[in-house]
Amino acid sequence: MYKHDLVYLTEDPSHDAAIEHINEEAFGPGRFTRAAARIREQGPHDLSLSFICTDNGETIASVRMTPVLAGTVKGHLLGPLAVRPSHKNKGIGRELVRIAVEAARRKGSEAVILVGDPPYYGPLGFEKVAYNALSFPGPVDPGRVLVVPIADGVQARLKGTIAWRE
Repeated sequence: MYKHDLVYLTEDPSHDAAIEHINEEAFGPGRFTRAAARIREQGPHDLSLSFICTDNGETIASVRMTPVLAGTVKGHLLGPLAVRPSHKNKGIGRELVRIAVEAARRKGSEAVILVGDPPYYGPLGFEKVAYNALSFPGPVDPGRVLVVPIADGVQARLKGTIAWRE
């Protein structure tokens, strides 16, 4: 039986090549055309809220958080979240999401937003954003825009455009 030595760490620049490889493996070249990628191109992600998982020293998963203004909500866009195929279905992605959301909460973020599958993210505290409430810089399925509201009244203020913020 293979023993896993999983360690969760805050991302730093030395992880960039491994994270790029994991994301390429998970999403392929089409990942750059997605609306969420258009937001991430506008400015850097927040290293203090982005995390990796290692197994015996090898980076095998990552999640990044990008600061955004969504309507009037100062929040963070979660993603990409990716886990190497060899480590899927072990709860690593869910743990990375939990760590990232809690870190955003501690840092004062008003919400964590993502474009993803409701059945996967719902049990992690995400709920649907009102249909077509947020305008992305590219096509998005409005039924996949999800949020963990952290501050009071977030859902009512998630109306308008979503873009990178400093």
